[in-house]
Amino acid sequence: MTDMSHDQLVWVEMPATDLNRAKAFYESVLETSLIENGDGPQKLHMIPSKGDSMCGHLYEGKPATSGDGPTPHFSTKSELADAMERVKAAGGEVVSEPIPLPAAAFFYAKDTEGNSIAVFKYND
Repeated sequence: MTDMSHDQLVWVEMPATDLNRAKAFYESVLETSLIENGDGPQKLHMIPSKGDSMCGHLYEGKPATSGDGPTPHFSTKSELADAMERVKAAGGEVVSEPIPLPAAAFFYAKDTEGNSIAVFKYND
């Protein structure tokens, strides 16, 4: 079961109350320039990546409280409906319908500990 065509962790969303301060921090720590993206409903600062490797972005939002964290997106090869059922069967909670993107679709969920995650499927 280790035959994966894509990385398991595909995206991380990092909330920030001061987007410019967070951008400066990540640019310094990661020694790279973040890429501003205004294509969606809010401005994002994209964390660059090579090819199909793990990536993410910063967005203006309320940071997690102690013990909480970012929202990692995990890839699946199965249909999202099947993945939603697995989340529920394992004691998690599905918190959104599938959200379509040009190259994929994903849904948000909570794990058994209440952490926010997303399950992501590339279009075949």
